[in-house]
Amino acid sequence: MYEVLIVIYLLVAIGLVGLILIQQGKGADMGSSFGAGASGTLFGSSGSGNFLTRSTAILAVGFFALSLTLGNLSANHETEDKQWNDLGSAAEQIEQAPAASTQSESEIPD
Repeated sequence: MYEVLIVIYLLVAIGLVGLILIQQGKGADMGSSFGAGASGTLFGSSGSGNFLTRSTAILAVGFFALSLTLGNLSANHETEDKQWNDLGSAAEQIEQAPAASTQSESEIPD
């Protein structure tokens, strides 16, 4: 499920970037307010702005919802690491190792 959400997240991010790049700035609306080229547009004089704005808002909400969901899933994801489970036994093994070597030295005849 995590991998599917990552793919959807990537598609929403690419779609959001594409919609933002398609939109025109606020200064570009000055020519369309006087009727220049408004009849040749696909959505009409103000329809494209509303359509793109709504689509961008929907994708932005989806992007943030997926971000929170993926962050929550990642935060609760624990990995099992065997060597960090019991640090006390490792310390005991280190303490016993020098003691064993000193005992074997004392048993060696001169």
